[in-house]
Amino acid sequence: MKDEEILTFRDTHIPRVCERCGKRDPEYKGVGEYRCAECGYIMYDDFGIVRNYLEAHRGATQSQVSQATGVSMETIRQFLREDRLEIAANSGVYMACEICRAPIRSGKYCESCAKKVALMKEESKPSALKNQMKGFGSTHRGDSGSMRFKR
Repeated sequence: MKDEEILTFRDTHIPRVCERCGKRDPEYKGVGEYRCAECGYIMYDDFGIVRNYLEAHRGATQSQVSQATGVSMETIRQFLREDRLEIAANSGVYMACEICRAPIRSGKYCESCAKKVALMKEESKPSALKNQMKGFGSTHRGDSGSMRFKR
C-alpha cells in the first residue's frame, strides 16, 4: 500500500455525527476542524486534536502528544511524513530521509532527494502525455482543413 493511501484507509476519527445534537455529517472547516450546521458545535479529527495540543504545548515530543491526546504514535508519524506536522527546530530528534538517511524535520525526503524524486517522476511521464499537455488549449487544422481541439 502506498504511503499516500495509508491516511485514506486508516481511521483518523473523523466526526460523522455531532456530539451535542446528533446531526449527521458536520461541515469540514479545515485543519482538522468540523462544525455542526445545526447547533454550531465544533469537533476535531485526529489532526485537529494534535494541532490544538501542539499550539498549547509547543515543543512537546511525539510520545507526550500521543499520551495526552490519545492519538496513536503511528498516526502522528504519518502526519509528519505527510508534511502536516514538523519537528521543532530546537529539538534534538529528527527523522531520516528515506533515500540518503539525512536528518529531516518533516516529509519523506531531504531537499536534495526531493528534487531528484521530482525529476525522476517528470522523466517517467509518457511522452504522449507531455505532448498533450504542451498543446492543451490550442487548435490544430487536420488534413481536411477543419478545425479541431487538440488535447
